[in-house]
Amino acid sequence: MDPDYSAQDVARCDLCKIAIAQSYCDLCHANICTPCIGIHISNEYDKHKIVAIHQRKSTLIYPKCESHQNKTCEYQCKDCSSFLCSRCLASKQHNQEHEFLELEEVFSSKKEKIKKDTKELESQILPVYEDIANDLEMQIASLDGEYKKLTTEMSKQREVIHREIDTAFDQMEKDIGEIKVKHHSILQKHLDEIKQLQSLMQETLNALNEIEESNEVSPTIHYSSKIEECSKLPPKVNVSIPKFIPKQIEREEIYSLIGKLTPLSTTLEERVFTAKKPNTSVRELLDELEVLNTIKTGHRSLRSVTCLNEEQIWTSGWTADMKCFNIQGVLQKTMKTKSGKWPSDIAVDRDGAVLYSDWKTRTVYKVKNDQTEEIITLQGWAPNNLCVTSSGDLLVTMYSDDKTQSKVVRYSGSIVKQTIQFDDEGQPLYSKNTAIKYISENRNLDICMADCTARAVVVVNQAGKIRFRYTGHPSPTKNKPFIPRGITTDSQSRILTVDGNNHCIHILDTDGQFLRYIDNCDLEDPYGLCVDSDDSLFVCEYYTGNVKKIRYLK
Repeated sequence: MDPDYSAQDVARCDLCKIAIAQSYCDLCHANICTPCIGIHISNEYDKHKIVAIHQRKSTLIYPKCESHQNKTCEYQCKDCSSFLCSRCLASKQHNQEHEFLELEEVFSSKKEKIKKDTKELESQILPVYEDIANDLEMQIASLDGEYKKLTTEMSKQREVIHREIDTAFDQMEKDIGEIKVKHHSILQKHLDEIKQLQSLMQETLNALNEIEESNEVSPTIHYSSKIEECSKLPPKVNVSIPKFIPKQIEREEIYSLIGKLTPLSTTLEERVFTAKKPNTSVRELLDELEVLNTIKTGHRSLRSVTCLNEEQIWTSGWTADMKCFNIQGVLQKTMKTKSGKWPSDIAVDRDGAVLYSDWKTRTVYKVKNDQTEEIITLQGWAPNNLCVTSSGDLLVTMYSDDKTQSKVVRYSGSIVKQTIQFDDEGQPLYSKNTAIKYISENRNLDICMADCTARAVVVVNQAGKIRFRYTGHPSPTKNKPFIPRGITTDSQSRILTVDGNNHCIHILDTDGQFLRYIDNCDLEDPYGLCVDSDDSLFVCEYYTGNVKKIRYLK
């Protein structure tokens, strides 16, 4: 029998094996139906104890005495821990100076201890181990991102070194060019001198030829030989071509130029167990909810609202404008998306910077002090909805360009730390449609997504493991299909999600159990929502363009 369903099975009679058992023998540990009671008590035992089946195992089963047959031990020696029957005590065989305890009292005391230990293990120790396991799973999930960051840093150093090496080679090539020019100049100068001497000798030769053919006496008599002068050859110019002497490459020297990679370091840090303190500031749900304010945003098709405080309530819809209001409804600021298209979603981080996702440019932007920065740009995927986590990370829902896949990616800055897409069986956690998927992080670090195409709220733990799916709550008055849109969580780890079809909000506990509806605040087509630091609820009304601030907790 499947243990997951054993609690739903009924106890059958151990004698007839067919009928449902209404009774139980606490001595024989047998389930018995009413007709079989007589058969059971007629066997060799004379001390059967028949009780109602819901009272089973109420009779203590004492150990048999090793010294006295058919006797049970109802006492224990406190000094030597041995079990004793009444005859053992009467025979005085045991040391009478020892202290004796009744086993029933010892049993009751131990049961209380076991009950206390069970509760402490279940409510205090196991949750700590679960947190430790979740932390390790998160570390494993973020390994790819961290090591990618490491290789990115090394690639930057590679580019720097390549750039410096190219610069050095360029300078050396420039030096070679300058030496070549100088070499050419030296040789050319010497050649010019030789050609000048050649020209002088040719003139002398021409003069000699004229004298030789002439009959004039005076030039012949005054001739002076220049052979000795011409025989003195000019010095030979030897100019050596420079040589490139490559330096022998030593691997260690290259490593020293690149930098240093520290070795993998593993240390064991002692953990100190600290029991989790119960939440003493429990805030219960109000019976009568109250609309505190209504902000008229002027948005066409209002979809998203997020707030840092009552002076910064940011809203967006199907236009490029993102508007900031205070709680009185006074417009504080307006920003436009960089692409001129409507933003998929907006969020505000702890520093007050506005984040928005632009499906047109596939980019998530950060705006602070009127300066816009691209923090995430995707290839093959388009960003959808955003959630700033308690640790400062950013959760981004996204869908593929071919509209066949959806996933959640956790970023630290622009570095990917975690991707959540499939369950343990390799099946997609989220629908593949491009429809908006609002996302929120719960106080217990669960990641909650309102997947309207799947008609479900999908909740995974911090490590991305599925916890539950919520598909609505049956109600005779809420008879339209449950299609969740906006989602948020409060200080009590409750989950609030919009049910636009039925003009209400579902409130769930941390395990996905339905608690109640918010349906008495005249909500018209609710869409996006958020909760501020005081657990006040802000709800977008899609068609009216209004944001309502609602008090729903005591």
